[in-house]
Amino acid sequence: MSKPRATVATSGPDGLAPAGDVAAIVAGTHGDPFAVLGVHEAGKGFVGRCFVPHAEFVTAYTLTGKKAGELSRRDDRGFFEGKLSLRKRQPLRYHARNSGGDWWLTDPYSFGPVLGPLDDYYIAEGSHLRLFDKLGAHLIDHEGASGVHFAVWAPNARRVSVVGDFNEWDGRRHTMRDRRDTGIWELFIPDIGAGRPYKYEIIGRDGVRLPLKADPFAFKSELRPATASVTALPPAHEWGDEAHRNYWRNADHRREAVSIYEVHAGSWRLHDDGSFLSWDELADRLIPYVVETGFTHIEFMPISEHPYDPSWG
Repeated sequence: MSKPRATVATSGPDGLAPAGDVAAIVAGTHGDPFAVLGVHEAGKGFVGRCFVPHAEFVTAYTLTGKKAGELSRRDDRGFFEGKLSLRKRQPLRYHARNSGGDWWLTDPYSFGPVLGPLDDYYIAEGSHLRLFDKLGAHLIDHEGASGVHFAVWAPNARRVSVVGDFNEWDGRRHTMRDRRDTGIWELFIPDIGAGRPYKYEIIGRDGVRLPLKADPFAFKSELRPATASVTALPPAHEWGDEAHRNYWRNADHRREAVSIYEVHAGSWRLHDDGSFLSWDELADRLIPYVVETGFTHIEFMPISEHPYDPSWG
């Protein structure tokens, strides 16, 4: 399958982005937003470009707080660009203003990628053993800023964006970087932390915008009937099963009896008011029951969340 090639931005002597690139950014259809937005060389200096809907004025600053330049509004829908007083390419923050107030934001397109060539190689080969460390939403520090790194596999997509309450669920604002041969899309979004609902907005290779998608590698999800993924730290757990592991490490498996108790965690037992047991409460009741009735193993029916809580049968 051949993927649509990204438009490559070029700058004239004044550093202005081509009109076609500006229109594609504003429409949310550009194949390579990093070629347009962020910090770019222009002659012997640099220009900055950003897409900030609702803003009337934008001033660029370095992460250390030094003013880098005023950006001019090229499109009333929020495309800004202007020359920067920088000696080297670096991440930027913007002070945006309109008649109703002002706000600050850090430019995700002024940062480099998080994933590297080895990730590309092993993911493309299908042999990456820790995909959960690379895909999904991870809270990280990157190039001097704190935020969340998003990555998702969508090999047939023409465009993928992160949407959430931090960008008004607007797929034009955080279009992701296409890593080409791997089918992976990634984006580091500064200034957001844990507890933020998000999804992916995908435009297929046929140009059709699909329904919003939850993150298959998310560490946390909203409680039904809501369906968004939620930014979160990886779960931390201190294992206390060394004695159990030592027993089975030294046991002769051929001579050990096996009797498996299959259980649906949600409906096995409930509180008197019909509410679910917590996992700790389930362990305190289920394990003694299984031991007393002579079973040696427990097999859980699928425990992923789905729209129907009781047992299917």
